[in-house]
Formats: sequence, structure tokens, C-alpha cells
Amino acid sequence: MASVLRAIFGYVFLIFMVRVVWRRPGKQMTPFEFVLIFFIGGLTLIFVVGDEASFTSALGQIMTIAILHCLISCGRTKSSAFARLTDGTTLVLLEKGQWRPVAMKGMRIADDDIMAAGRDKEIKTFDEIKYAILERNGTISIIKKPDRLHSQSLESISKPLKS
Repeated sequence: MASVLRAIFGYVFLIFMVRVVWRRPGKQMTPFEFVLIFFIGGLTLIFVVGDEASFTSALGQIMTIAILHCLISCGRTKSSAFARLTDGTTLVLLEKGQWRPVAMKGMRIADDDIMAAGRDKEIKTFDEIKYAILERNGTISIIKKPDRLHSQSLESISKPLKS
């Protein structure tokens, strides 16, 4: 029973640590962050397994973590407050050309990270970005400013013709 309780504590502790320490997706992680993830996971594994290295103990711990994971997943879908607690909320990092330095500093996001996400959308400069949003899963969503030529042609089409 002690190994099951250690597994529950280890799982909840790792979720808490990942939630507090960072929010970046795998492709934006630095080598330092990968080492940190594996190191914390390894240390937690030593604590969870402890002196009980039996097959029965391992099965009990695996089943406990699987059930706990399912319960947390269900809780996230049923309660938006619980989802905000476990996953966080979206944060606007750049809005209409204005940086949000408090949000960026709090999430340890640099303007280079935003530009890297912009390059995925074929954006060459910050001037082309209308919004940069840090999503709950850690990805950075980029919303482009409308092209001037495109928006001008849309305006001319939408104006009523004078007779």
C-alpha cells in the first residue's frame, strides 16, 4: 500500500512541477529543459519504487497511475476550473504590436520564441504579427495581420455601388 501512495504522490508532484516550471512544447524546449525533465522523472522514480521492487508492487503502481491519470483527464473535461488549475490559461504575449512583458517574463518566453513560431507560418518580421498567444498546451499561436492589398481589395468589394 505504501508503494501505491508513493506512486500517487509522485504523479501529482510531477504534474505540479511541470505546471510550475515550464509550459513549452517539446520542439521549443532547450537541451537544458530536456535534461531537467528526465532528471526530475528519474529522481521521482527512485522515490516511488523505493525498496519495493517486486512485480506486484510495480503492477500496483502502474495501475494506480493509469487510474489517477484517467480521473484527472475526466476532471479536466468536466470542470473548467480544474482544467485551469492543471493546464493553466491562454496568455496573450503580443497584441496589435504591443508586447506583454509581464506575461512573457512570467512564462520565460523570449521574442525569439515568438519569431520561431511565426516562421512556421511564413512570417518574416514582428510587424506581420497581430497576436501571439501562449496556449494551454504550451504552443504559441500566431495570428497574422491581414495583408494590406488583400484588405483593401475586400473593402472595395464590400462597398455598395453608387448609381
